Amino acid sequence: MSSYKKLVRDKIPELLDSKGIAYEKYIASPDEYKVELIKKLQEEIVEFAEAGSPEEFADILEVIEALQKLSDYRGVVALQQKKRDERGGFEKRIILKGEKG
Repeated sequence: MSSYKKLVRDKIPELLDSKGIAYEKYIASPDEYKVELIKKLQEEIVEFAEAGSPEEFADILEVIEALQKLSDYRGVVALQQKKRDERGGFEKRIILKGEKG
């Protein structure tokens, strides 16, 4: 049997309890929480890239919202707007081709 250690949504322990599935849990420290959120974001991005489903996209947004609540990232929306003002967004669907050098 394989083992795992990963950040899960808040209601997952309740769901496992209702199914009689054994597990161990603990609350992450703030530093571990940040690391685990970033790992979860990577996991969800891979799943979205493979499936392309709205459900996987929703999972990415959930992780991003959790990251935004961390003190390290509280100003990210203002930074996003600044970058959009300076460089634009992606609405025009522009693709560049050329040589890397």
